[in-house]
Amino acid sequence: MLASMRDLAPIIAVILFFQLVIIQQPLPNLGQLLIGVLFVLLGLTFFIHGLEQGLFPIGETMAHAFAKKGSVFWLLVFAFALGFGTTVAEPALIAVAAEAAKVAASGEMIASTEQAMSEYATGLRFTVALSVGLAIVLGVFRILKGWPIQWLIIGGYILVVIMTIFAPVEIIGIAYDSGGVTTSTITVPLVTALGVGLASSIKGRNPMIDGFGLIALASLTPMIFVMAYGMVML
Repeated sequence: MLASMRDLAPIIAVILFFQLVIIQQPLPNLGQLLIGVLFVLLGLTFFIHGLEQGLFPIGETMAHAFAKKGSVFWLLVFAFALGFGTTVAEPALIAVAAEAAKVAASGEMIASTEQAMSEYATGLRFTVALSVGLAIVLGVFRILKGWPIQWLIIGGYILVVIMTIFAPVEIIGIAYDSGGVTTSTITVPLVTALGVGLASSIKGRNPMIDGFGLIALASLTPMIFVMAYGMVML
C-alpha cells in the first residue's frame, strides 16, 4: 500500500496544483473525491498484489511446463489462446469498441440500431483479439528460433505506414488506438510472464533479451488487422 501511495502521489499533486493554483477553485465534492482516491489506492494495491501472487507465477509456470514437455504445437496453441482470450476480456478494448460503434452509427457508416452497433463492436473486438493471438504465436516462435525482434518490429511498422495510406480515414484513428488499449491490465501480466518464463526455460536464451518483446508485437498487429477490417467493412 505504501508503494501504491508513492505511485499515486505525483498524480494527486498535479491535480491539486492545477485546481488550486492555476484554476484557483476549491475541489468540488471533497468527501466524494477522498473516498474515490481511497478506492483507487486499495484497488491498485490489491491488483499489484494479485499480479505478484497469481498471474505472473501461473504464466511462468505454464511456460516452463510447455518447454519441459517439448511440444511446440501445444505451446503455440496455448500462446494463441492466451493472447485471444485475454484480449477479448480487456475492459479498455470493450470500452473503445463500444464507443467506436456509437461514432460509426452517428457518422452513418453503419445503421443506427443496437444490433448493428453490437455487431460492429463485436467484430472490432474479435479482430483485435485474433491479431493479438497471432502476435503472441509469432513472438513465441521468435523466442524458440532466437530471431532478433527489431526486424519484426521495423517490418511491421513499415506495413502499418503503407496500410495507413490506403485504409479509410474513419478507421485509422481507431486502429492506432486499438494497438494501445489491447495491451492493458489483463494481457500484459500473462503475456510478459509467458515470454520471460519461456526464455528462462530454453537453453541459450536470455530472459532479458529474448523474454521481452511480446507486448510490442501485441501492440503492433491490431493496427494492421483493424485497418484491414476497415478496408473490408467500410
